[in-house]
Amino acid sequence: MKKLNLTIKDVPYAAEEALNRLRVNIKFCGKNTKKIVITSSIPNEGKSSVSIRLWKLLAEAGFPTVLVDVDLRKSELKNKYRVKGIQEGLNHFLSGLAEYEDVVYETNIPNGHIVPVSTLLENPAVLLEDPRMGELLDKLAEDYRYVIIDTPPLDNISDGALIASMSDGAVMVVRCGETPKALVRQSLQQLERVECPVLGTVLNRAEVKRGTYKKYYARYGSYYGEKVSDKKAKSKTKNKVNK
Repeated sequence: MKKLNLTIKDVPYAAEEALNRLRVNIKFCGKNTKKIVITSSIPNEGKSSVSIRLWKLLAEAGFPTVLVDVDLRKSELKNKYRVKGIQEGLNHFLSGLAEYEDVVYETNIPNGHIVPVSTLLENPAVLLEDPRMGELLDKLAEDYRYVIIDTPPLDNISDGALIASMSDGAVMVVRCGETPKALVRQSLQQLERVECPVLGTVLNRAEVKRGTYKKYYARYGSYYGEKVSDKKAKSKTKNKVNK
């Protein structure tokens, strides 16, 4: 199996603890919740950072976990983390130019594998609609305990909702003070329409006043529900932690 090295910078202790709580809460979603979409309403809300760090924590906790980069238009993994050595990626698999074993890479993170993007595309919708996309996710769910899927934002393009329809649940990342509430509601409705339960929310980049000074804190809140007959998630608990 081919191997890639990722350099993931440490985050402050409080943020690490908040993400660890998110990791623990993901575990309580049940053994059948394996394919998890991390998405947002608009760009720059932090969904890719949450995806990568959640994937890393799950893998380091001993769970075989694979990160699937489905943002074929604007891959943060490719641009921000500058992963080098990618020969064949998701786009090759969906085009029929590579097979499963060609696009799943081992990494320097123990128990952590990734399916990266090798070439960015302007209009990947046709590829994502190919049956091979669902087949890939199903095969990964057989081989790994968790499949963390970094999707495009839900606003304006259909890619994110399409992938969500193939998953077991979604975590919504919301940037505090930036994303309009109406847009968040619209995104949640999109997930509901494709029958994708919302497993939790991450409130990111919240400004919190402490003592006599202010800093920017990432605030992580999650609510977890059970699947019901119409596939809607009922909210059961709510947990918020400040970075």
